[in-house]
Amino acid sequence: MPQVSTNGIRLSYQRSGQGEPVLFIMGSGAAGHVWTMHQTPAVVRAGYEAIVFDNRGIGGSDAPAGKYALAEMVADTKGLIEALDLGPCRIVGYSMGALIAQELAITAPHLVRSAILMATRARADAMRRAMQESEQLMRESGFQLPPRYEAVRTVLEMLSPASLNDDTAVSSWLEILELTGGGNNTADGQAWVTHTDDRRKALRAVTAPCRAIAFADDLICPSHLVSEVADAIPSCDFVEIPATGHLGHLERPDAVNTAITEFLGKY
Repeated sequence: MPQVSTNGIRLSYQRSGQGEPVLFIMGSGAAGHVWTMHQTPAVVRAGYEAIVFDNRGIGGSDAPAGKYALAEMVADTKGLIEALDLGPCRIVGYSMGALIAQELAITAPHLVRSAILMATRARADAMRRAMQESEQLMRESGFQLPPRYEAVRTVLEMLSPASLNDDTAVSSWLEILELTGGGNNTADGQAWVTHTDDRRKALRAVTAPCRAIAFADDLICPSHLVSEVADAIPSCDFVEIPATGHLGHLERPDAVNTAITEFLGKY
C-alpha cells in the first residue's frame, strides 16, 4: 500500500474505483482493509472512488508509542485528506472512525461534503465509560488473556443475539477471532481515543448533511447514544439496522451497504 506523510507520521492507504471520492475511517483494533470485505465494493459499484487507510497504531501505518488522543487521530485524517486532495469529500466513519469524522465536520467543515456516522456517540455514559476504563486497565497491567477466552469475550461484546444463537455463525466468528488473538491486534495507544467531554453542543454547528447509523444490539455504541448524535446535528437522519451488534457492518453488510449508498446518492 502507498503511504502519505501527515502530522509527523506515515499512513498507509488504498484507493479503488473511479468517481467522486468517499473516505472510509475504520474503528479501533482494525485495519482499513476491513472495509474492502463488503463496503468499498458496494460504493465502487455505485460509481464512486473508495479510499481506505490504516489509522495510526495498526496495519502498515506508523505506531508511535504512548496513548493516542482523538485530536491526534483527527489531525492525521485531516492531513490525509489534504495530502490526497480529496476535500470536500464524502466520509464514512465507524465507531472510533465516526468520532474522527464528527470532529472533522466540526473543526474542518471545508473538507467534509457529507458524513455517514456508524456506531457513533457524542458522549460516553456510565456503562460505556466503565467498559473503556476496564479495557485501559487491562492494557496497562500488561496481562494477556488467552486467545480462546479473548475470542469468547469479543464475540459476546460485539455481536447480536441473532449471531450468538446461530451455531454455524458463532463457531466461525470464534475460530477467526481465536486465530487472530481475539481481535486484540491494535497498538495500545488506540484504547485511549475517546471524547473528553459531551460534544452535543459542538455538533449543533455541523453544516454538512449526515446520517447516523445505529446497530440495534450494539453494546459499545447503543442506539440511544447514536440517536443523540442525529438529534444534535441540524441536518442528520437516523437509521437503525436490526439484529446487529457493534460489528453490524460485518454481520449484515447488505443492509448497511444499502444505507450507505442510498445516502451517498442524495449527498
